[in-house]
Amino acid sequence: MYHYRETMDRLIEKEVTEGRVKGASALVLHRDREIYYNAFGYGDGEQGTPMARDTIIRLFSMTKPVTAAAVMILMERGDIDVWDPVSRYIPAFKCPKVWSEEKQAEVPADREITLWDLLNMTSGIPYPDPAHEPGRRMDTVLRGLLARRAQGETVDTQEYMRQIATVPLCFQPGERWMYGYSADILGGIVEVVSGKKFGQFLKEELFDPLDMKDTAFYVPKDKLHRFAQYYDWSEMEGLQVHRGSHLGEYYGEDVAFESGGAGLVSTLDDYSHFASMLVHKGKYKDQRILGRKTVEFMAQNHLTPRQRESLVWDSVKGYGYGCLMRVLMDQAVAGYNGSLGEFGWDGWTGNYVAMDFSEELVFLYFIQRCGAGATPAVRKLKTVTYGALEP
Repeated sequence: MYHYRETMDRLIEKEVTEGRVKGASALVLHRDREIYYNAFGYGDGEQGTPMARDTIIRLFSMTKPVTAAAVMILMERGDIDVWDPVSRYIPAFKCPKVWSEEKQAEVPADREITLWDLLNMTSGIPYPDPAHEPGRRMDTVLRGLLARRAQGETVDTQEYMRQIATVPLCFQPGERWMYGYSADILGGIVEVVSGKKFGQFLKEELFDPLDMKDTAFYVPKDKLHRFAQYYDWSEMEGLQVHRGSHLGEYYGEDVAFESGGAGLVSTLDDYSHFASMLVHKGKYKDQRILGRKTVEFMAQNHLTPRQRESLVWDSVKGYGYGCLMRVLMDQAVAGYNGSLGEFGWDGWTGNYVAMDFSEELVFLYFIQRCGAGATPAVRKLKTVTYGALEP
């Protein structure tokens, strides 16, 4: 642990002082012992609110591992099978269509989308994306849903599901990996199967047992003073407050769309409780949340070699993917000293989690910079952390 804290401080503080983020914080747990925590800069620069341990941030895609855990709870209870067709729970997905670039038309899918496809991002369901026709259509769908909400209409999770289902798939189900609305569809399925709003299911099954008191799909008025601002960043203009709604996010107490892919807010400590539960293979303190074998199943690569060929982002070089999370498979390709099997995910605003069974390690890094994803600083911080671990 020689100079570990000083090195972490220097790297994180540099991100703030050089203007790449307004505020940043990190928490590292090793064998249930906190080996690092610090925060720098501002959670909300306009209000002058420091970044702190209890700062509430938008998780964006770090919502996805939580959604995967919810699906695993239902799987363990025999309420679902991962090979079930999505249309069994959301009929709008019956007889899906695929966009053919060759024919410039929709063609029937070879088979139905399954929950397995959703868990592994091999469904073909896109996010809004100007690069292809389904993505452009999804953008139109999202804009329509946001306009309806702006007009005062209650547009709930199930309506999002029905509208997403109108967009043709980018490819045949299972053909390859592609990031999209798959996790949101899983959230809708949890609602249908449980008979509860997705947020209520998460509260009862995960957030209350895990002491995650600040994690939800909304921020109560009495906690708004702890809610971080999020920022756009460019070399020319630096940091500017973000305006708009990237994927339909909305954090008011009247939120209707509970996004299983991007909708939660949380704090460092709250998310560390969830991550620690996974690191301890389903146990938190004296409670069993998920089965040991279930968590081991979650933290594996589930992509075929062909599907993995499309997992090409720099941040997942050397990784596989399964249950909405990356999993380290090749240290040499990743250029990284982390343990094989290290798993986790990140968010659009740069927040990041890494978990490791063998080291009983939880690594969390929180920033709120739009479009940041896995930043170069994260690679350094993770590498420094693994280099400092004692037996």
